[in-house]
Amino acid sequence: MSVLVAIAITTGILSGIWGWVAVSLGLLSWAGFLGCTTYFASPKDGLKGVALSIATNLSGVFWAMVIIKLSTYVGIEIIGYVVTAVIAFFMCVQAKQTWLSFIPGTFIGSCATFASNGDWQLVVPSLILGVVFGYTMKATGLWLQQKLAKPEPAALATE
Repeated sequence: MSVLVAIAITTGILSGIWGWVAVSLGLLSWAGFLGCTTYFASPKDGLKGVALSIATNLSGVFWAMVIIKLSTYVGIEIIGYVVTAVIAFFMCVQAKQTWLSFIPGTFIGSCATFASNGDWQLVVPSLILGVVFGYTMKATGLWLQQKLAKPEPAALATE
């Protein structure tokens, strides 16, 4: 079985479980899938990928809230666009820090916050658990592939 098929199997199973967990806990299932996507797209694997995904997602939530708050202080619509432009600059520049270097993760966290109308208290646990599910999907897929891999035939001894 290929790695892709093994990860597809475990991702399918765990996606169904995530849907149930999200509904059971009152979380945003779609935001959890964004967290999962962040992990799969992250340039790092394993726990470093988990940390990078969570850090960048949470920074995106922070920056979205800054945009939302600053945009509401002035009644002129253009100010919201200017604030968005300036904050987007900072969202990219923060990538100089290794632990915030995955820019798409930041934008995913920000977009999830906007999509939830700024309900960061609901977005944050949804994203975090989604990242954990993403890690679990890949890790269990790799485990499954390894367990089902055909053993290499023993090399014939030549005399």
